[in-house]
Amino acid sequence: MIDLHCHFLPGIDDGAQNLADGLALAQAAVADGITYSVMTPHILPGRYENTRSSIEQVFKDFRLALRKARIPLHIGMAAEVRLSPDIVALLSQDEVPFLGELNGYKIMLLEFPHTHITPGADKLIEWLLKHKVRPLIAHPERNQDVIRDLSKIEPFVEMGCFLQITAGALVGHFGRGPQQRALELLEFDVFKVLASDAHNLTGRRPALREGMEAAARVLGEQSAHDLVNQNPRMILRGAVAAVA
Repeated sequence: MIDLHCHFLPGIDDGAQNLADGLALAQAAVADGITYSVMTPHILPGRYENTRSSIEQVFKDFRLALRKARIPLHIGMAAEVRLSPDIVALLSQDEVPFLGELNGYKIMLLEFPHTHITPGADKLIEWLLKHKVRPLIAHPERNQDVIRDLSKIEPFVEMGCFLQITAGALVGHFGRGPQQRALELLEFDVFKVLASDAHNLTGRRPALREGMEAAARVLGEQSAHDLVNQNPRMILRGAVAAVA
């Protein structure tokens, strides 16, 4: 399986706090059947001041540590980018690492605030699409606006955004509301992937398999498998890191 969203890189966001944590997360991912994980630390101006340049060295060090520890996990580098006007400057400075490229668009893992969908989000996303950047919206099922009203995500799907559903949400790890929304989003006619959004080994493990099995009960085994293999692979084909 391929995981496009996780937080294993040590010490740069709210995921792994040190190298031992990161390696333990990687080992847990392998045990779950994950063969390729994209490291997606937060880019959240004012809290996590990460950029492509600053993430790159931490990524290279972690990849080397994986090899030394003989953990058979291939990794790629991107980021989970919080929706904000800062995106425009970061893009102009080539400081946003993308997941990959598909159909001529660079794919950005884009996060809304958990509490709401930011007013004006549609305008910023229109700008991104105009500049050939397609958002893969991270965990929409956990956004409070979407939990209150599923239709809040529909305009962004209609604009052309992709969706990333969290595996744990499908099995109730985030509560009943996110679980219901995740199950409903599975049936949206939109390009989507399933990812772990793993942060730690307690409540936020790198567990894709149980989410895929839950998706299979809704979509069937082949469609569920596509969410953790074929669909993320299509995005990664456009990433240099995909061959690392």
